[in-house]
Amino acid sequence: MNSRKELFITSFGLFSLFFGAGNLLLPPLLGYNAGDNWFWVALGFMITAVVIPIIGILAHAKLQGTLYDFGKKVSPQFSLIYCILIYVIAVAIPSPRTAAATHEIAIHPTFGTSPLLTSTVYFILVLVFVLNRSKILGFIGKFLTPLIVIMLLTVIGIGLFSSEMLTSTSEMSTPLVSGILEGYQTFDAIGAVVVGAVIIISINLRHNGSFEEKKSLIAKSGWIAGFGLFIIYAGLISVGAYYGSEISINDTLPNDMQRANLLRKISLSSLGGFGNTVLSILISLACFTTAIGIVAGTADYFKGLMGNSQTVYIATAILASALGIVVGQLDFNSIIIVAVPVLLFIYPITIVLIILNVLPKRFSTPVVFRAVVITTFLCSIPDVVGFISPSEDLEQLTQYIPLAQYSLGWVLPALVACLVAGLVSKPKKA
Repeated sequence: MNSRKELFITSFGLFSLFFGAGNLLLPPLLGYNAGDNWFWVALGFMITAVVIPIIGILAHAKLQGTLYDFGKKVSPQFSLIYCILIYVIAVAIPSPRTAAATHEIAIHPTFGTSPLLTSTVYFILVLVFVLNRSKILGFIGKFLTPLIVIMLLTVIGIGLFSSEMLTSTSEMSTPLVSGILEGYQTFDAIGAVVVGAVIIISINLRHNGSFEEKKSLIAKSGWIAGFGLFIIYAGLISVGAYYGSEISINDTLPNDMQRANLLRKISLSSLGGFGNTVLSILISLACFTTAIGIVAGTADYFKGLMGNSQTVYIATAILASALGIVVGQLDFNSIIIVAVPVLLFIYPITIVLIILNVLPKRFSTPVVFRAVVITTFLCSIPDVVGFISPSEDLEQLTQYIPLAQYSLGWVLPALVACLVAGLVSKPKKA
């Protein structure tokens, strides 16, 4: 096989499966609000939106299995429940969110259609691509992603060069933490474990290379896609920050409309009247490729769970698309609000599973996996409960948990659990 061509297609395909419309809208408003602290916000954002996803792809390169392999060292039962939760969350929140974003920003302003019509046509097209999954990676990598990247770089480049390079004074008290938590909303860590499996299956359908060849291809593609994410995210955050002193947005609008409003104004300022057209096409393509990856990954998992049945693959793809049509009618902001407590629960567990799976075997024994995951789960509960139903008693409790006030109370306990479990466990020699 042409290794350079395959690396190019896989890298661009992976980048596009990661980069959904929500990811396009998040960074500019984050930079706008960060002002002169945009660098620290960007640094925090990169941790959860770029670094962790890259590590997730490296873990996939090492395992070359399915999402089930990420959690099986904890227990088969845990891994089964975790996988089902991840895929249900993926098709219930980020996948429909792409349809909602496409409708509100790209379709409705131009055509005035109903959200039902948009989500129906949208997910019918998604289903067509998913049912022809052997061509997904090639088509996305060859055509869609290069177009998305060119358009993004154009908006960012012209935006930076045409701005006065001035920033407003930030009111953020903890910009680094704000960036880390905002990175949750990209779903990129979850995307890493979901679309990473799609990449592996797509590669297996196209080539019969050795385990090491595929490992090298996946790992290199992960680094390249991660570098692309870094450039785009940093560019969008900086553009949002530098335009902060030049563009005003309506602070009374919901966050999603502020994001759309800001990005539209940046696009218009940098590209003129043509900017709205560019923005609409860009968002539609970014949304579409992400939805394809999520639905295909979900269908792949349940296909493998049910004896590699193609019937199950088709049925799952249809059900996931139908759910997308139903939920995709909701407005973007409503989906974001529902997503926050879900992410505060599942994201920390996903992060620790990703990190544990790239550690050498002698440091990632089943005892370590169990200790870290259980600790992370328990220490994430106050974050979720505090968001849903805040109380003074809970605030007093979280005072004794380091970083809990930043919704990161699981971090240090998980690290301690890893170190203690590693010391007391006796790993088997490989």
